[in-house]
Formats: sequence, structure tokens, C-alpha cells
Amino acid sequence: MTSAAFSAEELEAGRRFCARDIKFALGVAELVQLPPADRAEIAFCGRSNVGKSSLINAVVNRKNLARASAEPGRTRELNYFDLAEGQMWLVDLPGFGYAKVSRSQSQKWTKLTQNYLRGRVNLRRVFLLIDSRRGIMPTDIETMKMLDTAAVIYRIVLTKADKVKKSELEKTLEAISLTLKTHPAAYPDVSVTSSETGQGLAELRAVIASLVEG
Repeated sequence: MTSAAFSAEELEAGRRFCARDIKFALGVAELVQLPPADRAEIAFCGRSNVGKSSLINAVVNRKNLARASAEPGRTRELNYFDLAEGQMWLVDLPGFGYAKVSRSQSQKWTKLTQNYLRGRVNLRRVFLLIDSRRGIMPTDIETMKMLDTAAVIYRIVLTKADKVKKSELEKTLEAISLTLKTHPAAYPDVSVTSSETGQGLAELRAVIASLVEG
């Protein structure tokens, strides 16, 4: 159920790939602003306060690349990062499920994300982040259905695994396993991570590096 075993070579390839230069490229508020689909692309999404910025920073070994904020829902555009010196686009999608965001603003972000997912032919994988302490919530299911409809392959990534007991984590993984069976675009393996302890980061880097060629 969790990430399949990786060889030492695959883990090292992931480490080297994610250690290469990465920089912010642009924020996309309208689809006409999208950069050329000239390379592999991955996207991170999840509920506000799921630890998305912290995980992205940890994966690429940068402290403040993706800006974490005390105000959940701060990511308000499709934030594009040039990863590995032009080899891949890494996209930080707007967080969802934050009550203090107006309905009109939430709808605007949702429409932008939906249209992006439907039309981005070079999008290799979406990483849907789920808080280990909460498991899959109704708003996560909505996102999963949206990804299923767009036929975009996505992988569940549990965050903050260090915050829960092993027995609780196992129960969460069992519940997720059952849920994934009803979602055709979901990748069967789940990544279990912690940006605090580094758990699962090496494996996630290996996954990302494997997507460069397809």
C-alpha cells in the first residue's frame, strides 16, 4: 500500500535530481499565462494547512522556496517552479477547503484548477496531499473526483506522519486503500512522509525523478 521499495540507484537518482537548481518561474492566474508545455510537469495540491509548502521545501532541500504562511490558503495562483535546470515544471496549486476564503474566490480557484487539469498534456502526476492525522476528508474526495474526470493520474501523499501513532497510521492507510479502489485515476501506492523527520522524502524524490521521461 505504501511506496514500493526503490533500489539504491533510484534513490540516489532522486536525490541528485531534486538537489539540482530550482527557482520560482511565474504565478499563473489565467490559463493564457501558462508556460510552454515543453517538459514533464508535476503538481502538488491539498487542503489548506496540510503542510504543502513545507513538504515541497523539504523535497527540494530549500527552506523558503514555497512560502509557508500563518494564513492558510495563501497560495492563490498556479505557482510554477523551474526544477532541475529546465527538466521539469513543479506546480504548487492553490489550497482548498479553507473556510475564510470567499465563495466567489474559491470558485475562481476551483475553475482555474479544473481547466488547468483538463488541458495540460504534459502533466505527468498530481500529488494529492492528505494530513495523516485526518485522513481523506469530503473536500479531498471532491478533488479526487475532479482528477478522475480529467483522467489525470494522481498519487496520495500523507503528510505529518510523525504526528500520529503507528497503529493510527496503519488504520488510515487501510481506509485510503479501500477508497482508492473506487477512483480510476488514483495511483495504488501511497507515499507516507514527514517534512520534520524526513520520513519518505527519499522515496518521493525517486518517484519525481522517474517521471522526467514519462
